[in-house]
Amino acid sequence: MTLALLSVWDKTGILDLARALDAKNIGILSSGGTAKALREAGIPAKDVSEYTGFPEMMDGRVKTLHPKVHGGLLGRRGTDDGVMAKYGIDAIDILCVNLYPFEEMSKKNLPLNELIEFVDIGGPAMIRAASKNFKDVAVLTDPADYPAAIKAINNGGFTQEEKLRLAAKAFTRTAAYDAAISNYLNGLENEFPDVYTVQFANGRKLRYGENPHQLAAVYGTSGIAGQTTLQGKEMSYNNYLDVNAAVGLCREFTGFATVIVKHNNPCGVALGKTQLESYLKARDVDPVSAYGSVVAMNTPVDAEIAKEICSTFVEVLIAPSFSNEALEMMKSKQNMRLLILPPAVPADEIRTIDGGVLVQRTPEHKEDWKVVSKRAPTEDEIIALKLAWKVVKYAKSNAIIYANKTETVGIGVGQMNRVDSAKIAVMKAAEFGRTMKGTVIGSDAFLPFSDTLEVAAQAGATALIQPGGSIRDNEVLAKADELGVAVVFTGTRHFRH
Repeated sequence: MTLALLSVWDKTGILDLARALDAKNIGILSSGGTAKALREAGIPAKDVSEYTGFPEMMDGRVKTLHPKVHGGLLGRRGTDDGVMAKYGIDAIDILCVNLYPFEEMSKKNLPLNELIEFVDIGGPAMIRAASKNFKDVAVLTDPADYPAAIKAINNGGFTQEEKLRLAAKAFTRTAAYDAAISNYLNGLENEFPDVYTVQFANGRKLRYGENPHQLAAVYGTSGIAGQTTLQGKEMSYNNYLDVNAAVGLCREFTGFATVIVKHNNPCGVALGKTQLESYLKARDVDPVSAYGSVVAMNTPVDAEIAKEICSTFVEVLIAPSFSNEALEMMKSKQNMRLLILPPAVPADEIRTIDGGVLVQRTPEHKEDWKVVSKRAPTEDEIIALKLAWKVVKYAKSNAIIYANKTETVGIGVGQMNRVDSAKIAVMKAAEFGRTMKGTVIGSDAFLPFSDTLEVAAQAGATALIQPGGSIRDNEVLAKADELGVAVVFTGTRHFRH
């Protein structure tokens, strides 16, 4: 190795890399701010413009687009040596480049004529050239790879396996970069681009998919997808789905809240004066379903909670943190996965269908709650309605949630009609000795008939929250007034398929 080209926007770690090159008498080509940073650190570097004989021009748009640069990156050792010698092209053995921050700047609402200047041309061109010629060139696009690169430099060079891995990573980076630009430009006049391109890194194979005969993997570096367990077995495909559902609902609450999810549906949700109280109340909503469930909590887990968790079978427990005593206690449950609750990562929802994908985006939305019955809900009923409405958003349609001020009492989900959901919720509550007297109900969509309301009222529910919008709203409201049930319309539907 005799020559390296360094040209980076993000200068993290670049001085350490350059010093390693200099110590091995490997020449350095550089340009712009990178060359300035190297010289200020006392590291010798030759300007690319001096090497090519052409100055940087067009406000820096043209710096490295030259045959002496690309020939040095693309030239095949042992094949193109004669051509390179004829035109004075030196072989470039190491390329270190990272790109203008288009992704970051595109979030700042810059005018297009300003943003377009953050579209890197020379960088991707060099990266692709070096990556194509990976047999002869090592390409670095991520500061995280510098320590390994320094080790390789000190040991006399990169292995073919290392260079191939770096080339694959480099092509992955330029693909993501081009995708970001494509999505932005294609979406300038549309809410969604005509061509939708996404990329997720950190792929890890899972033991299997929803069932043992199916293959599966998870991708992602942040949010739930990027989490690794503190203890327990490897996360499964179904675990990730259930954790995602549980965390989404848990984030709706402040104070002490527990959400228990089974097969992508809440089976117990409760608030409490302490985190332990909220867990016990949530578990007792449906203790049978809570067995083998995913549990999400929005405050730290202590030894008291850990003791209760360990008294039953929980697949996954996710919380903001765990005390040392709790962690020690839960070691007895070797298969139980523990996860740290990460910050939310807002993103489009993407689901595959035959031949393509569906993309859904949920913008910030303020609901317009209106009391539409003759009787207005009481203060206690309003509190309970708020809880029921939060839960119903995360339950599979057709969903009916019975709740009081602090917990769900009965949950009916995933039925082809909502009157059956209402009946199932009553049946489940009765199974565990829970009364519906004084509860409220939440419905994810409008009630098309009054039958669901009648089932709920007969069971003891006194108030209803639903979107409204049925052609029979007046009939439902007439029945509500007849039964003395307070009704609130939100104007927003929450189907979840």
